[in-house]
Amino acid sequence: MRGVLLQEVATASADVRSTGGRRAKVARLAACLRDAAATGDAHLVAVVFSYLTGVLPQRRTGLGPAALREAPRPSPGSEAALTVEQVDAAFTTAEALTGAGSTTSRRTLLHQLLAHATVQEWQLLAGLVTGELRQGAQEGLLLDALAEAAQVPAPLVRRAVTVAGSASEVAVAALVGDAEALSRFTLRVGTPLGPMLARSAPDVATAVHQVSPAAVEWKLDGSRVQVHRDGDDVRVFTRSLDDITSRVPEVVQAALQLPVRSVVLDGEAIALRPDGRPRPFQQTSARVAVQDATRAEQAVRQWPLTTYLFDVLHLDGDDLTVQPLRLRRQALERFAPPHLVVPHLVVDDGDGASASTRTAQEFADDAIARGHEGVVVKALDAPYEMGRRGAGWVKVKPVHTFDLVVLAAEWGHGRRTGKLSNLHLGALDPDGDHGPPGGHVMLGKTFKGLTDALLAWQTDALLALADGPTDDWVVPVRPELVVEVAIDGVQTSSRYPAGIALRFARVVRYRPDKTAQQADTVATLQALLPR
Repeated sequence: MRGVLLQEVATASADVRSTGGRRAKVARLAACLRDAAATGDAHLVAVVFSYLTGVLPQRRTGLGPAALREAPRPSPGSEAALTVEQVDAAFTTAEALTGAGSTTSRRTLLHQLLAHATVQEWQLLAGLVTGELRQGAQEGLLLDALAEAAQVPAPLVRRAVTVAGSASEVAVAALVGDAEALSRFTLRVGTPLGPMLARSAPDVATAVHQVSPAAVEWKLDGSRVQVHRDGDDVRVFTRSLDDITSRVPEVVQAALQLPVRSVVLDGEAIALRPDGRPRPFQQTSARVAVQDATRAEQAVRQWPLTTYLFDVLHLDGDDLTVQPLRLRRQALERFAPPHLVVPHLVVDDGDGASASTRTAQEFADDAIARGHEGVVVKALDAPYEMGRRGAGWVKVKPVHTFDLVVLAAEWGHGRRTGKLSNLHLGALDPDGDHGPPGGHVMLGKTFKGLTDALLAWQTDALLALADGPTDDWVVPVRPELVVEVAIDGVQTSSRYPAGIALRFARVVRYRPDKTAQQADTVATLQALLPR
């Protein structure tokens, strides 16, 4: 039984990154998957599939961008010798390390791999560790490649992934299993499903036009939960399919009160204030993260969770994922009391585009006024499919843009190797509340929203502004370059001097027409904190 050289996967990743057409990308990915399947090794197929998605199979290796700062750089003449099996074993070892000295040991393992890596292997490994592979192989495209490699219909693959919750598990079945392997994947109460996701739209009118007729629902800034009940047994899973049943007793109790025998529900758990307005997301997140029993009891009293349901995927023996949303919603409303169901509004462009948009906008404005993130516009005729951003759900959230100053930048990885990528962003502090008067205070970082052309331009521009000692990782720059950044909001943070951090920051454009003293102030961004 032969193995697979890491170089084979790295080359496929590089080829996909440089290929423009979807069909060509699918064909290249399919070829790599077929090569892995030829080994007959199920675990190896799962690892290769995971690497092509840009994700390590090991969930918590303790490695990140900082681990690459002193890593050995690849030599252009290096020969490919690393195998996927070797790399997977190293990351498995890293994940198992705990206690004093474990951080150093993990980095040593990574550096040993990188010391023997070719240029393409180095880029692949760095991208996997940092989560910044960005090779253009989105999940939907990779599932199409899996269907081509296994010579099975793409809808069958997508359906299997939805009910299995694990694309790698489906890849193994399709490529190593028998002809009936995919058909054996069925929805099972107690086994989490991959969650359906939403794409973004700039405004309500665009979203309604894209998916009408639709249901417009509140978009809650809580924790996504998938609730499975079989009799008196209830299990609760997160969006990433982690079991958090013991941490959310309120969600369990809400499920047990429903007049059903078995059910799988999709929804949100959120911490609310006494007046019904949502608490900051950090409080909900911290509340769900509590594992210690004593602290959990205290957290339940301090920040109780409210359960909101917006979908039902299984009901008393019937799989509803293939049913359109309108039928799933009707089923949900038949057994769930109104206070557990996310408010929604049905709109239809056929009733008049302007009237539908106006009504939907009023609904969205009301949701935002209540302190919620925005709305999700969902096609009433859409089935429930894992992932599938853009298939039937469209989220609309207010976007805030601010002019901030670049204080430093970090060298990129993967396709961004040799480019300054991750920007350190600061706001103006005119009165010196958090540092020298008239200086700039760091509020966060972002590497999102940057095109290849913008990366090249900003690298030259920032190197010209380099100021102070640099290393192989961070380049401090004179605070002169102003960049317009879109954010979803801010949150409290002890990491930065002003006590706040940007949420989901991404670059919109650079502002050469503005000076650093014309940037937005810290106080302006602090005003975004929830009351």
